[in-house]
Order: sequence, then C-alpha cells, then structure tokens
Amino acid sequence: MTDTEIKIKGYEILRTYLGLVEMEKFITLIQLDKFDYTQWRSHLFTGLSGEEISRMAMARRKVVVNQT
Repeated sequence: MTDTEIKIKGYEILRTYLGLVEMEKFITLIQLDKFDYTQWRSHLFTGLSGEEISRMAMARRKVVVNQT
C-alpha cells in the first residue's frame, strides 16, 4: 500500500469505530501529544503469547466482517 492508501484506510477505520466527531478529536489529540509510537508499540502485547494475540486478532476480524 502507498502512504496515501494507508492514511485513507486509517481514516476509514477510525470513522467506522469512533464516528466522525470522535475521529477528528483523536486526530487532534495525536497531533498535540508528544506520542512515541515506538515506545507504545513495544508495550502493546506485553505478557501475551503469540497464540493469545492470534486469537484476539481472529476475534476482532470476525467482528469487523460481521459489521460489513
């Protein structure tokens, strides 16, 4: 995917799960915050096994597919 396609997909996902107003708030908060993605990402799955992460991903995908 190109950078533009990733941004568009990200906006679509945010809009779907947060709604338009909350999506705008989220984007504003991210721009104002000194957010360190690398640090956040390093702690995202702490304490979870690969199997647990996979199970969570499959459950989330099932929810997304059922919403479309």
